[in-house]
Amino acid sequence: DSPGGQPGEQRDGAAEEAPDTLLAQVPVIHEVLDALGIARLGAADHEADDVIGTLTRRADRPVLVVTGDRDLFQLVDDERGVRVLYPRRGVGDCDVVTEALIRERYGVPAARYTDLAVLRGDPSDGLPGVRGIGEKTAAQLLAEYGDLAGVRAAAEDPASRLTPARRRNLLAAADYLDVAPRVVGVVEDLPLPVLDPAPPTAPADPTALSALAERWGLGGSLRRLLAALAADPID
Repeated sequence: DSPGGQPGEQRDGAAEEAPDTLLAQVPVIHEVLDALGIARLGAADHEADDVIGTLTRRADRPVLVVTGDRDLFQLVDDERGVRVLYPRRGVGDCDVVTEALIRERYGVPAARYTDLAVLRGDPSDGLPGVRGIGEKTAAQLLAEYGDLAGVRAAAEDPASRLTPARRRNLLAAADYLDVAPRVVGVVEDLPLPVLDPAPPTAPADPTALSALAERWGLGGSLRRLLAALAADPID
């Protein structure tokens, strides 16, 4: 995968800011990928998550998404063979995230992970969550009411079994709950062009790559990448 659009762009009107240090690196990453011959895709006004989500939905084969972003857990689908490889302490120590692992760890199915994140909050996405609702409570509410819309409907229904405090906090968070799902939700139907995702076994432009490596001091990381590209593919 590759950066989709520019970091800090909006997803359906919900903006996420990227650090200035990351923004400065994006053009260099693009140049290196082009010199290597690694395909990259982007979409105006959308993030890389949306590009990954669209490519995953299009795929007619098993998909392994490598990411440290838990938002993409919503793509996990055992029936279609979609899994996430989630680094815990670097790429050498990863969880293979399946629907069973999400249920075991978070108490919700993969399709409801976004709702859980919205209710619980997620500092990495700037989501404060709903006051008084942590991960376990969010999972309990989703188990009882089905999804975020069901939880909100219960908050508006005086006959529901919600405690007064929980009802009050959910109603007070109405504006946040209107917007937050668009921050963590992944678009899966972008009009992306078709491309060959097969990685190259050798750089497309060795001269340009060498110049980039010297200019930016890429050193060991680039050597490791070249070695991985030259290695036999792993099924």
